[in-house]
Amino acid sequence: MYAYLKALHIIFIVTWFAGMFYIVRLFIYNTEAAEKPEPEKSILQKQFSVMIKRLWFGITWPSAILTLIFGPWVMLNGSWQKSLTDESGRWLFIKLCFVLLLYVYHFSLHKIYKQQSLGVFKYNSQQLRIWNEVATIFLVPIVMLATVKSSLSWVWGLVGLVAFIIVLMAAIKIYKALRKRNE
Repeated sequence: MYAYLKALHIIFIVTWFAGMFYIVRLFIYNTEAAEKPEPEKSILQKQFSVMIKRLWFGITWPSAILTLIFGPWVMLNGSWQKSLTDESGRWLFIKLCFVLLLYVYHFSLHKIYKQQSLGVFKYNSQQLRIWNEVATIFLVPIVMLATVKSSLSWVWGLVGLVAFIIVLMAAIKIYKALRKRNE
């Protein structure tokens, strides 16, 4: 039973992340469509609105909820909750902190969803491109902690995460420069 629960948990984590990665891309396209002349603007925004709503409520939200259901279920069936208080289980506590922050990120995406569905575009496409990478920043330590567990050196883990964030932000800047040059 435990293996099936764990498999379902992983499946819903994957679909949740896929939804969070793609929804921000759609927010970017929708934001850029708002800058187009009519009738292109209306046509694109109508299509993006349908796509965003279906992705958000058909995949992303259900996956977030099912991840939240199967996660504790896996933890209880694997008796992982006992290790939270042990030094060897510190990795799980830290992972759960990242997961909590990931849900905060999810709710921030919901706020952007609600704004855009009302025709309010508070963020430009560049800001959204940066915000799109936040899910990646959570994905790396969550997966590392879940797979490497207590073998992970906290110092090197933190240094690696900071280095990853720096490389990610540099890549965004390079991409922006390349887009400007090609325009």
